[in-house]
Amino acid sequence: MSDLKPYEIVRELDKYIIGQGHAKRSVAIALRNRWRRRQVTDDLRDEIAPKNIILIGPTGVGKTEIARRLSMLTDSPFTKVEASKFTEIGYVGRDVESMVRDLLELTVNKLKSEQQEAVKDKASQIAEERMLDLLLPKPGVQKPSGEDSDETQFELVTSNTNEPSSTRQKLRKMLRAGKLDNRYVDRDVPDRVMPVVEIFSSAGMEDMGINFKDMLGGLLPKGKKRRKLKVKEAREILSHEEAQNLVDMEKVVNQAIEKVEQSGIIFLDEIDKIVGKDSGSGPDISREGVQRDLLPIIEGSNVATKYGPVKTDHILFIASGAFHTVKPSDLIPELQGRFPIRVELDSLGHKEFVRILTEPKNALLRQYLALIRTEGVEVVFEDDAVDEIARIAEEVNNLTENIGARRLHTLMECLLEDVLFDAPEMNGKRVLVDRQFVDDKLKDIKTDEDLSRYIL
Repeated sequence: MSDLKPYEIVRELDKYIIGQGHAKRSVAIALRNRWRRRQVTDDLRDEIAPKNIILIGPTGVGKTEIARRLSMLTDSPFTKVEASKFTEIGYVGRDVESMVRDLLELTVNKLKSEQQEAVKDKASQIAEERMLDLLLPKPGVQKPSGEDSDETQFELVTSNTNEPSSTRQKLRKMLRAGKLDNRYVDRDVPDRVMPVVEIFSSAGMEDMGINFKDMLGGLLPKGKKRRKLKVKEAREILSHEEAQNLVDMEKVVNQAIEKVEQSGIIFLDEIDKIVGKDSGSGPDISREGVQRDLLPIIEGSNVATKYGPVKTDHILFIASGAFHTVKPSDLIPELQGRFPIRVELDSLGHKEFVRILTEPKNALLRQYLALIRTEGVEVVFEDDAVDEIARIAEEVNNLTENIGARRLHTLMECLLEDVLFDAPEMNGKRVLVDRQFVDDKLKDIKTDEDLSRYIL
């Protein structure tokens, strides 16, 4: 992973996420501890376990955004899953071990792409030779008379041994100059076959070393279809094939497993949705059952994958939840103990909404201005308009459900609905958005509480 210092991590997160300094610091420390662990002696390294984190706060305050930005800051294997998608092992649905398999699959694909990029030049050279073989007939072969002219054929009558070589060099120059890009060649490409049926849960099969998709895929015939392709398209296909052939997949898999085991991060969203309800009766396969299944993975165990077993001892788990109707203490005690660091995120108010609208790199106002500018319309927001939007967002959140910064999306759509609709006919015009503009658009909705509940 990138060796970012904690303050550098926080500084990067500040570019996209307003406030939540405590959460940013906790995440930054956890990431830096991954680097510190790699620097200690071997005898102590395996003893240092990651300190898993729970982010607690209402929806729309930045929990998921912190996770998204973390994945971009570091080259550690990273995946985001929702706990509410899992069911207890033994039932139809996704089992909790699938998140480790998904993490490894993503890492393998990423490393494979990096390796293919590294051998791109060599693969391109090999593909060029193969393309010249397609374009250049064998010595002594002459195009039959009376046959319709075809750009894929090159008439060649060999009178001496040097001519084929000189012709190949001429073709090479033409190929590199792009003069042959619009010619056609015949090329065998894999034919599409009927898709293999997806197995609902392959955990048991993977324990035995069986992968149904690979097994059935190998039994089905790999048909090929002859197609006419433009030279440019055929070269890209050949380059891709050669790049795949040059990649050592055994080395890629070994690197991927090591990266996942030593620096993998799993963001477990909506963890509050797997807390059981006291009023329920009987087993709840998507609540306590999932919590029990999570225990061994978070504590450390071996998960069977089609690439081999993966140890989860040093994978960092970051969980998040709104905990509106339940409390973190409602999780089963064993699972609580697996998340020693708990961070409560702050609710967002008027000042934070103003900053969210204007400060981040991907600020909401910048997004809308860029969208409308594509139609040749210039929209200008005055400071008092931004202040009024933030005030209304805070007021509506207090009166109805508090959905945090997501309320701003709803307000902006209502506010700019007419401009967005009429923009194609407003080319060259300038629209000024001030406090009066905001009041006129949102006054009726805001004053009618029943209406605001439905629309805002």
